Amino acid sequence: MTKQFRKMVAIEPTKLLPEWNEKLKAYATESIFYSDIPQDSQEIIRRIGDADCIMLSFSSEINQEVLEACPQIRYIGMCCSLYAPENANVDILTAEKMGIAVTGVRDYGDEGVKEYVISELVGLLQGNGPAMWKNDATELTGLKVGILGMGTLGSLLAETFRFFNSEVYYYSRTRKIELEEKYDINYLELQQLLPTVDILITSLSKNTVLLKEQEFQLFGNEKILFNVSLTPSHDDGAVKQWLAQPGNFVLGDTAASVGETITELDNVFVSNRNAGMTSLAKERLAKKVILNIEGYLAD
Repeated sequence: MTKQFRKMVAIEPTKLLPEWNEKLKAYATESIFYSDIPQDSQEIIRRIGDADCIMLSFSSEINQEVLEACPQIRYIGMCCSLYAPENANVDILTAEKMGIAVTGVRDYGDEGVKEYVISELVGLLQGNGPAMWKNDATELTGLKVGILGMGTLGSLLAETFRFFNSEVYYYSRTRKIELEEKYDINYLELQQLLPTVDILITSLSKNTVLLKEQEFQLFGNEKILFNVSLTPSHDDGAVKQWLAQPGNFVLGDTAASVGETITELDNVFVSNRNAGMTSLAKERLAKKVILNIEGYLAD
């Protein structure tokens, strides 16, 4: 290996398997990998020091203050999803102005999330857990499922629910005609979709909130909301009012995805395990992270 960074610092756990962290370290002369999450920007700055390569996952934020305080940085590798600058935990626009390369990955944990969604829904529909949605066990067959966000995960979920003979409707910023034809799904505007579906799955970019009081009123009661986004897709006060009505449930894989304030409610179910971070997902993630580094060093 001819090209290396001078100093690589992972400011927080990368979420990769230990053997892949060891492979990452080979791309720098000196490497420091922290095992805990820094509490504030000053601690992040202290950890970075004079490093020219920074690695992080989705928990910490590298903002303008950090970037300006650490002038040696020339590469930031995100061991997590990167879809758009406005949704990233790195100030990408400032980094670009400073000549710092920022890379992230996509589509590494979707298979695990897809399986998790089906598992949790079947448990709730059939009563194979602490609660059952209806008075009698229900099948996915014939249920009307709505998906907000038709990216890679949204399309995987659409395909899966069609396999189980659910009716699938979706809303997205851009209409996906090819997916409608491929999976036999239907596009509806948000205001039309909400009262139509029994189960609503939100698969949105980080920090995107589409469900407020008016949307929950349209959605109605005896419904299921399942969020597979990293952050809540709903307004906190509005979802609490909706959960107070009979027959409504919220599901998500982590407290961060549904909101800390509702996790103790009897009709909210959270596994507190990132459904997308299976061992296979971690391997896919690591390979993409390393490809990003190799691509940068090659240039």
